[in-house]
Amino acid sequence: MKRYTFKQYGMFLIAILITTIFLFPIYWMVTTSIKPLQDVFSSPPMIIPETIQFQAYIKNLVEDQSILVYLKNSFIIAIGTSIFTLLLGLPAAYAMARFKLKGSGVFLLILLVTQMLPGIMMAMPLFIMFSKFNLLNSFPALIIGNTTLALPFAILIMRPFFLSIPKGLEDAAVIDGCNRFSAFIRVVLPLTKPTVLTVGTFSFLFAWGDLIFALTLATDETVRPLTMGLTKFIGQYGTQWDGLMAVSTIAAAPIIIVFILLQKYIVSGITAGSEK
Repeated sequence: MKRYTFKQYGMFLIAILITTIFLFPIYWMVTTSIKPLQDVFSSPPMIIPETIQFQAYIKNLVEDQSILVYLKNSFIIAIGTSIFTLLLGLPAAYAMARFKLKGSGVFLLILLVTQMLPGIMMAMPLFIMFSKFNLLNSFPALIIGNTTLALPFAILIMRPFFLSIPKGLEDAAVIDGCNRFSAFIRVVLPLTKPTVLTVGTFSFLFAWGDLIFALTLATDETVRPLTMGLTKFIGQYGTQWDGLMAVSTIAAAPIIIVFILLQKYIVSGITAGSEK
């Protein structure tokens, strides 16, 4: 049996401590959603709930089903953003990896700078542009808005992966009768599964947690995502903490499930091509 050193045990304990600190807000969110309202404001705070109830979930999912509309909208916007980001990001990253384009270095610098810009700086120009094209209060407006934040990240992640794929594979496909496009579809694209899943997941995450574009580009409740639905629980005279935490738990569940199911591909997709 392998024997571990005191240093390794110490690192393991530190890792557990850090993980506990990061997971505690999620634990507090979930426990607050199942506490009676009087226990939420107990002093000292009740770490472990004495009474468990699901009234907040029943009220917001069964009695009042307006949250389900927000949830549906979030799925439409997040999935649409993922698909649109991949449709634009895959060919852009491939072109920057395979072709010697003039100004590609400057373009990469622009992408890096774009990642540093807050979303609020893009919201107003997009609002003006979409208002001229009558796209406000629509799913395409929110999908395009979120794509502006996800696309630079997608290109920066996928380009190194394309660089790590031997060009000889495409040359062999061309010799066998493929053109450049069919070689990309049949040979290169199947090899990009980890990166595609990584970019798709993060694009989904960006859109799922968006508030700026939802607040700026949509005033119609029929197209607003779940992040705007959460604001219903915050009023001028108080906050409905049990309902807010219950809906927040519902909002966090898809992201947690996606990362649990795809964590192997996400990690390998982020590190793929890093040696290039």
